[in-house]
Amino acid sequence: MFGYYLDLAVRSLKRNKVLTALMVIAIAVGIGASMTTLTVMHLLSGDPLPGKSGTLFYPQVDADPTTDFSHKDPVDVMDYHSAVDLWTAHRADRQALIVDSQLKVRAPETSLPPLMEMMLSTTSDFFPMFDVPFQYGSSWQPQDDEKHARVAVISADLNDKLFGGANSVGRTLQLRDTDVRIVGVLKPWRPSPQFYMVAGGRFAHGQTADFYSKPEDVFTPFTSGLEINDGNFWQFTCWHMPDKPGYLVDSPCEWIRLWVELDSADKVAGYRSFVAGYAEQQKALGRITHAENTRLRSLMQWLDYNGVVPSDVRLQTWLAFAFLAICLFNTVGLLLAKFLRRSGEIGVRRALGASRAAVFAQCLVEAGMIGLLGGIGGWLLTLAGLWLVRRQPAVYADMAHLDVSMFLVTFALAIATSLLAGLLPALRACQLAPGLQLKTL
Repeated sequence: MFGYYLDLAVRSLKRNKVLTALMVIAIAVGIGASMTTLTVMHLLSGDPLPGKSGTLFYPQVDADPTTDFSHKDPVDVMDYHSAVDLWTAHRADRQALIVDSQLKVRAPETSLPPLMEMMLSTTSDFFPMFDVPFQYGSSWQPQDDEKHARVAVISADLNDKLFGGANSVGRTLQLRDTDVRIVGVLKPWRPSPQFYMVAGGRFAHGQTADFYSKPEDVFTPFTSGLEINDGNFWQFTCWHMPDKPGYLVDSPCEWIRLWVELDSADKVAGYRSFVAGYAEQQKALGRITHAENTRLRSLMQWLDYNGVVPSDVRLQTWLAFAFLAICLFNTVGLLLAKFLRRSGEIGVRRALGASRAAVFAQCLVEAGMIGLLGGIGGWLLTLAGLWLVRRQPAVYADMAHLDVSMFLVTFALAIATSLLAGLLPALRACQLAPGLQLKTL
């Protein structure tokens, strides 16, 4: 029976090509606009580590020693003392200290000029915690963190620039004035967002797109990085200015991130109690004032707290779906006019024994055909829209591509929209009195 309805739908669509084209275009334009913005929204608000984000947590301690308590939450990053204390306690399955800085990088074995690159100083757990993929070699070992080893992992981009993409493990890299040995080269890796560096997003006044920039090109052990680039780190905030700006170890500043991995609810509860207990201990020592102000948020909670999705993207998504609703109402009107114009044909079918359900099903199949054609047009317009997005100056623009899931959503949304648009016209068509329509023939 479906094949019969399909044949009737094709014949009906061919009968009035202009009206059919108007409906298909209305659906296609609405789908193209909405799916372009929905794809960007999906890209920016998705889980950067599916299946693992629920085990990653961001602890916070309010290390402000002053009595002025004008903030209800701790500062987004920690001071050196608190971060290192929590890390050295090893109370989590894994833990990673993180701080970034910019420095001059060159390969002494090549004639290439020095490059200014971002360096991430972290600990060995960073790579397995965040499922960082390797093309050559591996990360450094935990003992390298303790020994202040002069080793580094570099990105695929930097490896291409300096060594033409060849296996550079074992070769020398000069960071500022220090030679380090390359122990690993990453595969192309682009977490979206760059979650491990998120902080202060809700205060960034539209600059949250920085969270979608490319990862750093050089990774060094935390202790080694502090020594190599000492004097060139940036403070997030300070209680008062440090004696030597840029030299932040044991300074009155908060500038270091700490991530921990906890694989069970009991461990999460235990670590939360541990952080609270640590804060109370530090208050008893007179180092901090607001011991009760601690937090332990999961990765997704942390991203939501910082509002990493740019507000203009959210607005564009709402506007696109409002435009889709307008296209939907236009399609409803066109379908209603089309079905009512065929009232005589429908009356004959009813008189020959077709039930109301059969007429209703025939009209919905025709609406579904329009949705399928609109979906193809919407898919093409979505590809064009994403091409335009990739030409924009936004940091995340180069990541705007239509993946398989969003490709399927495009057609599902198109067909669902057309079926929804066809409901009212189909109901009106199946309720036509056959006797009255036959009299007008």
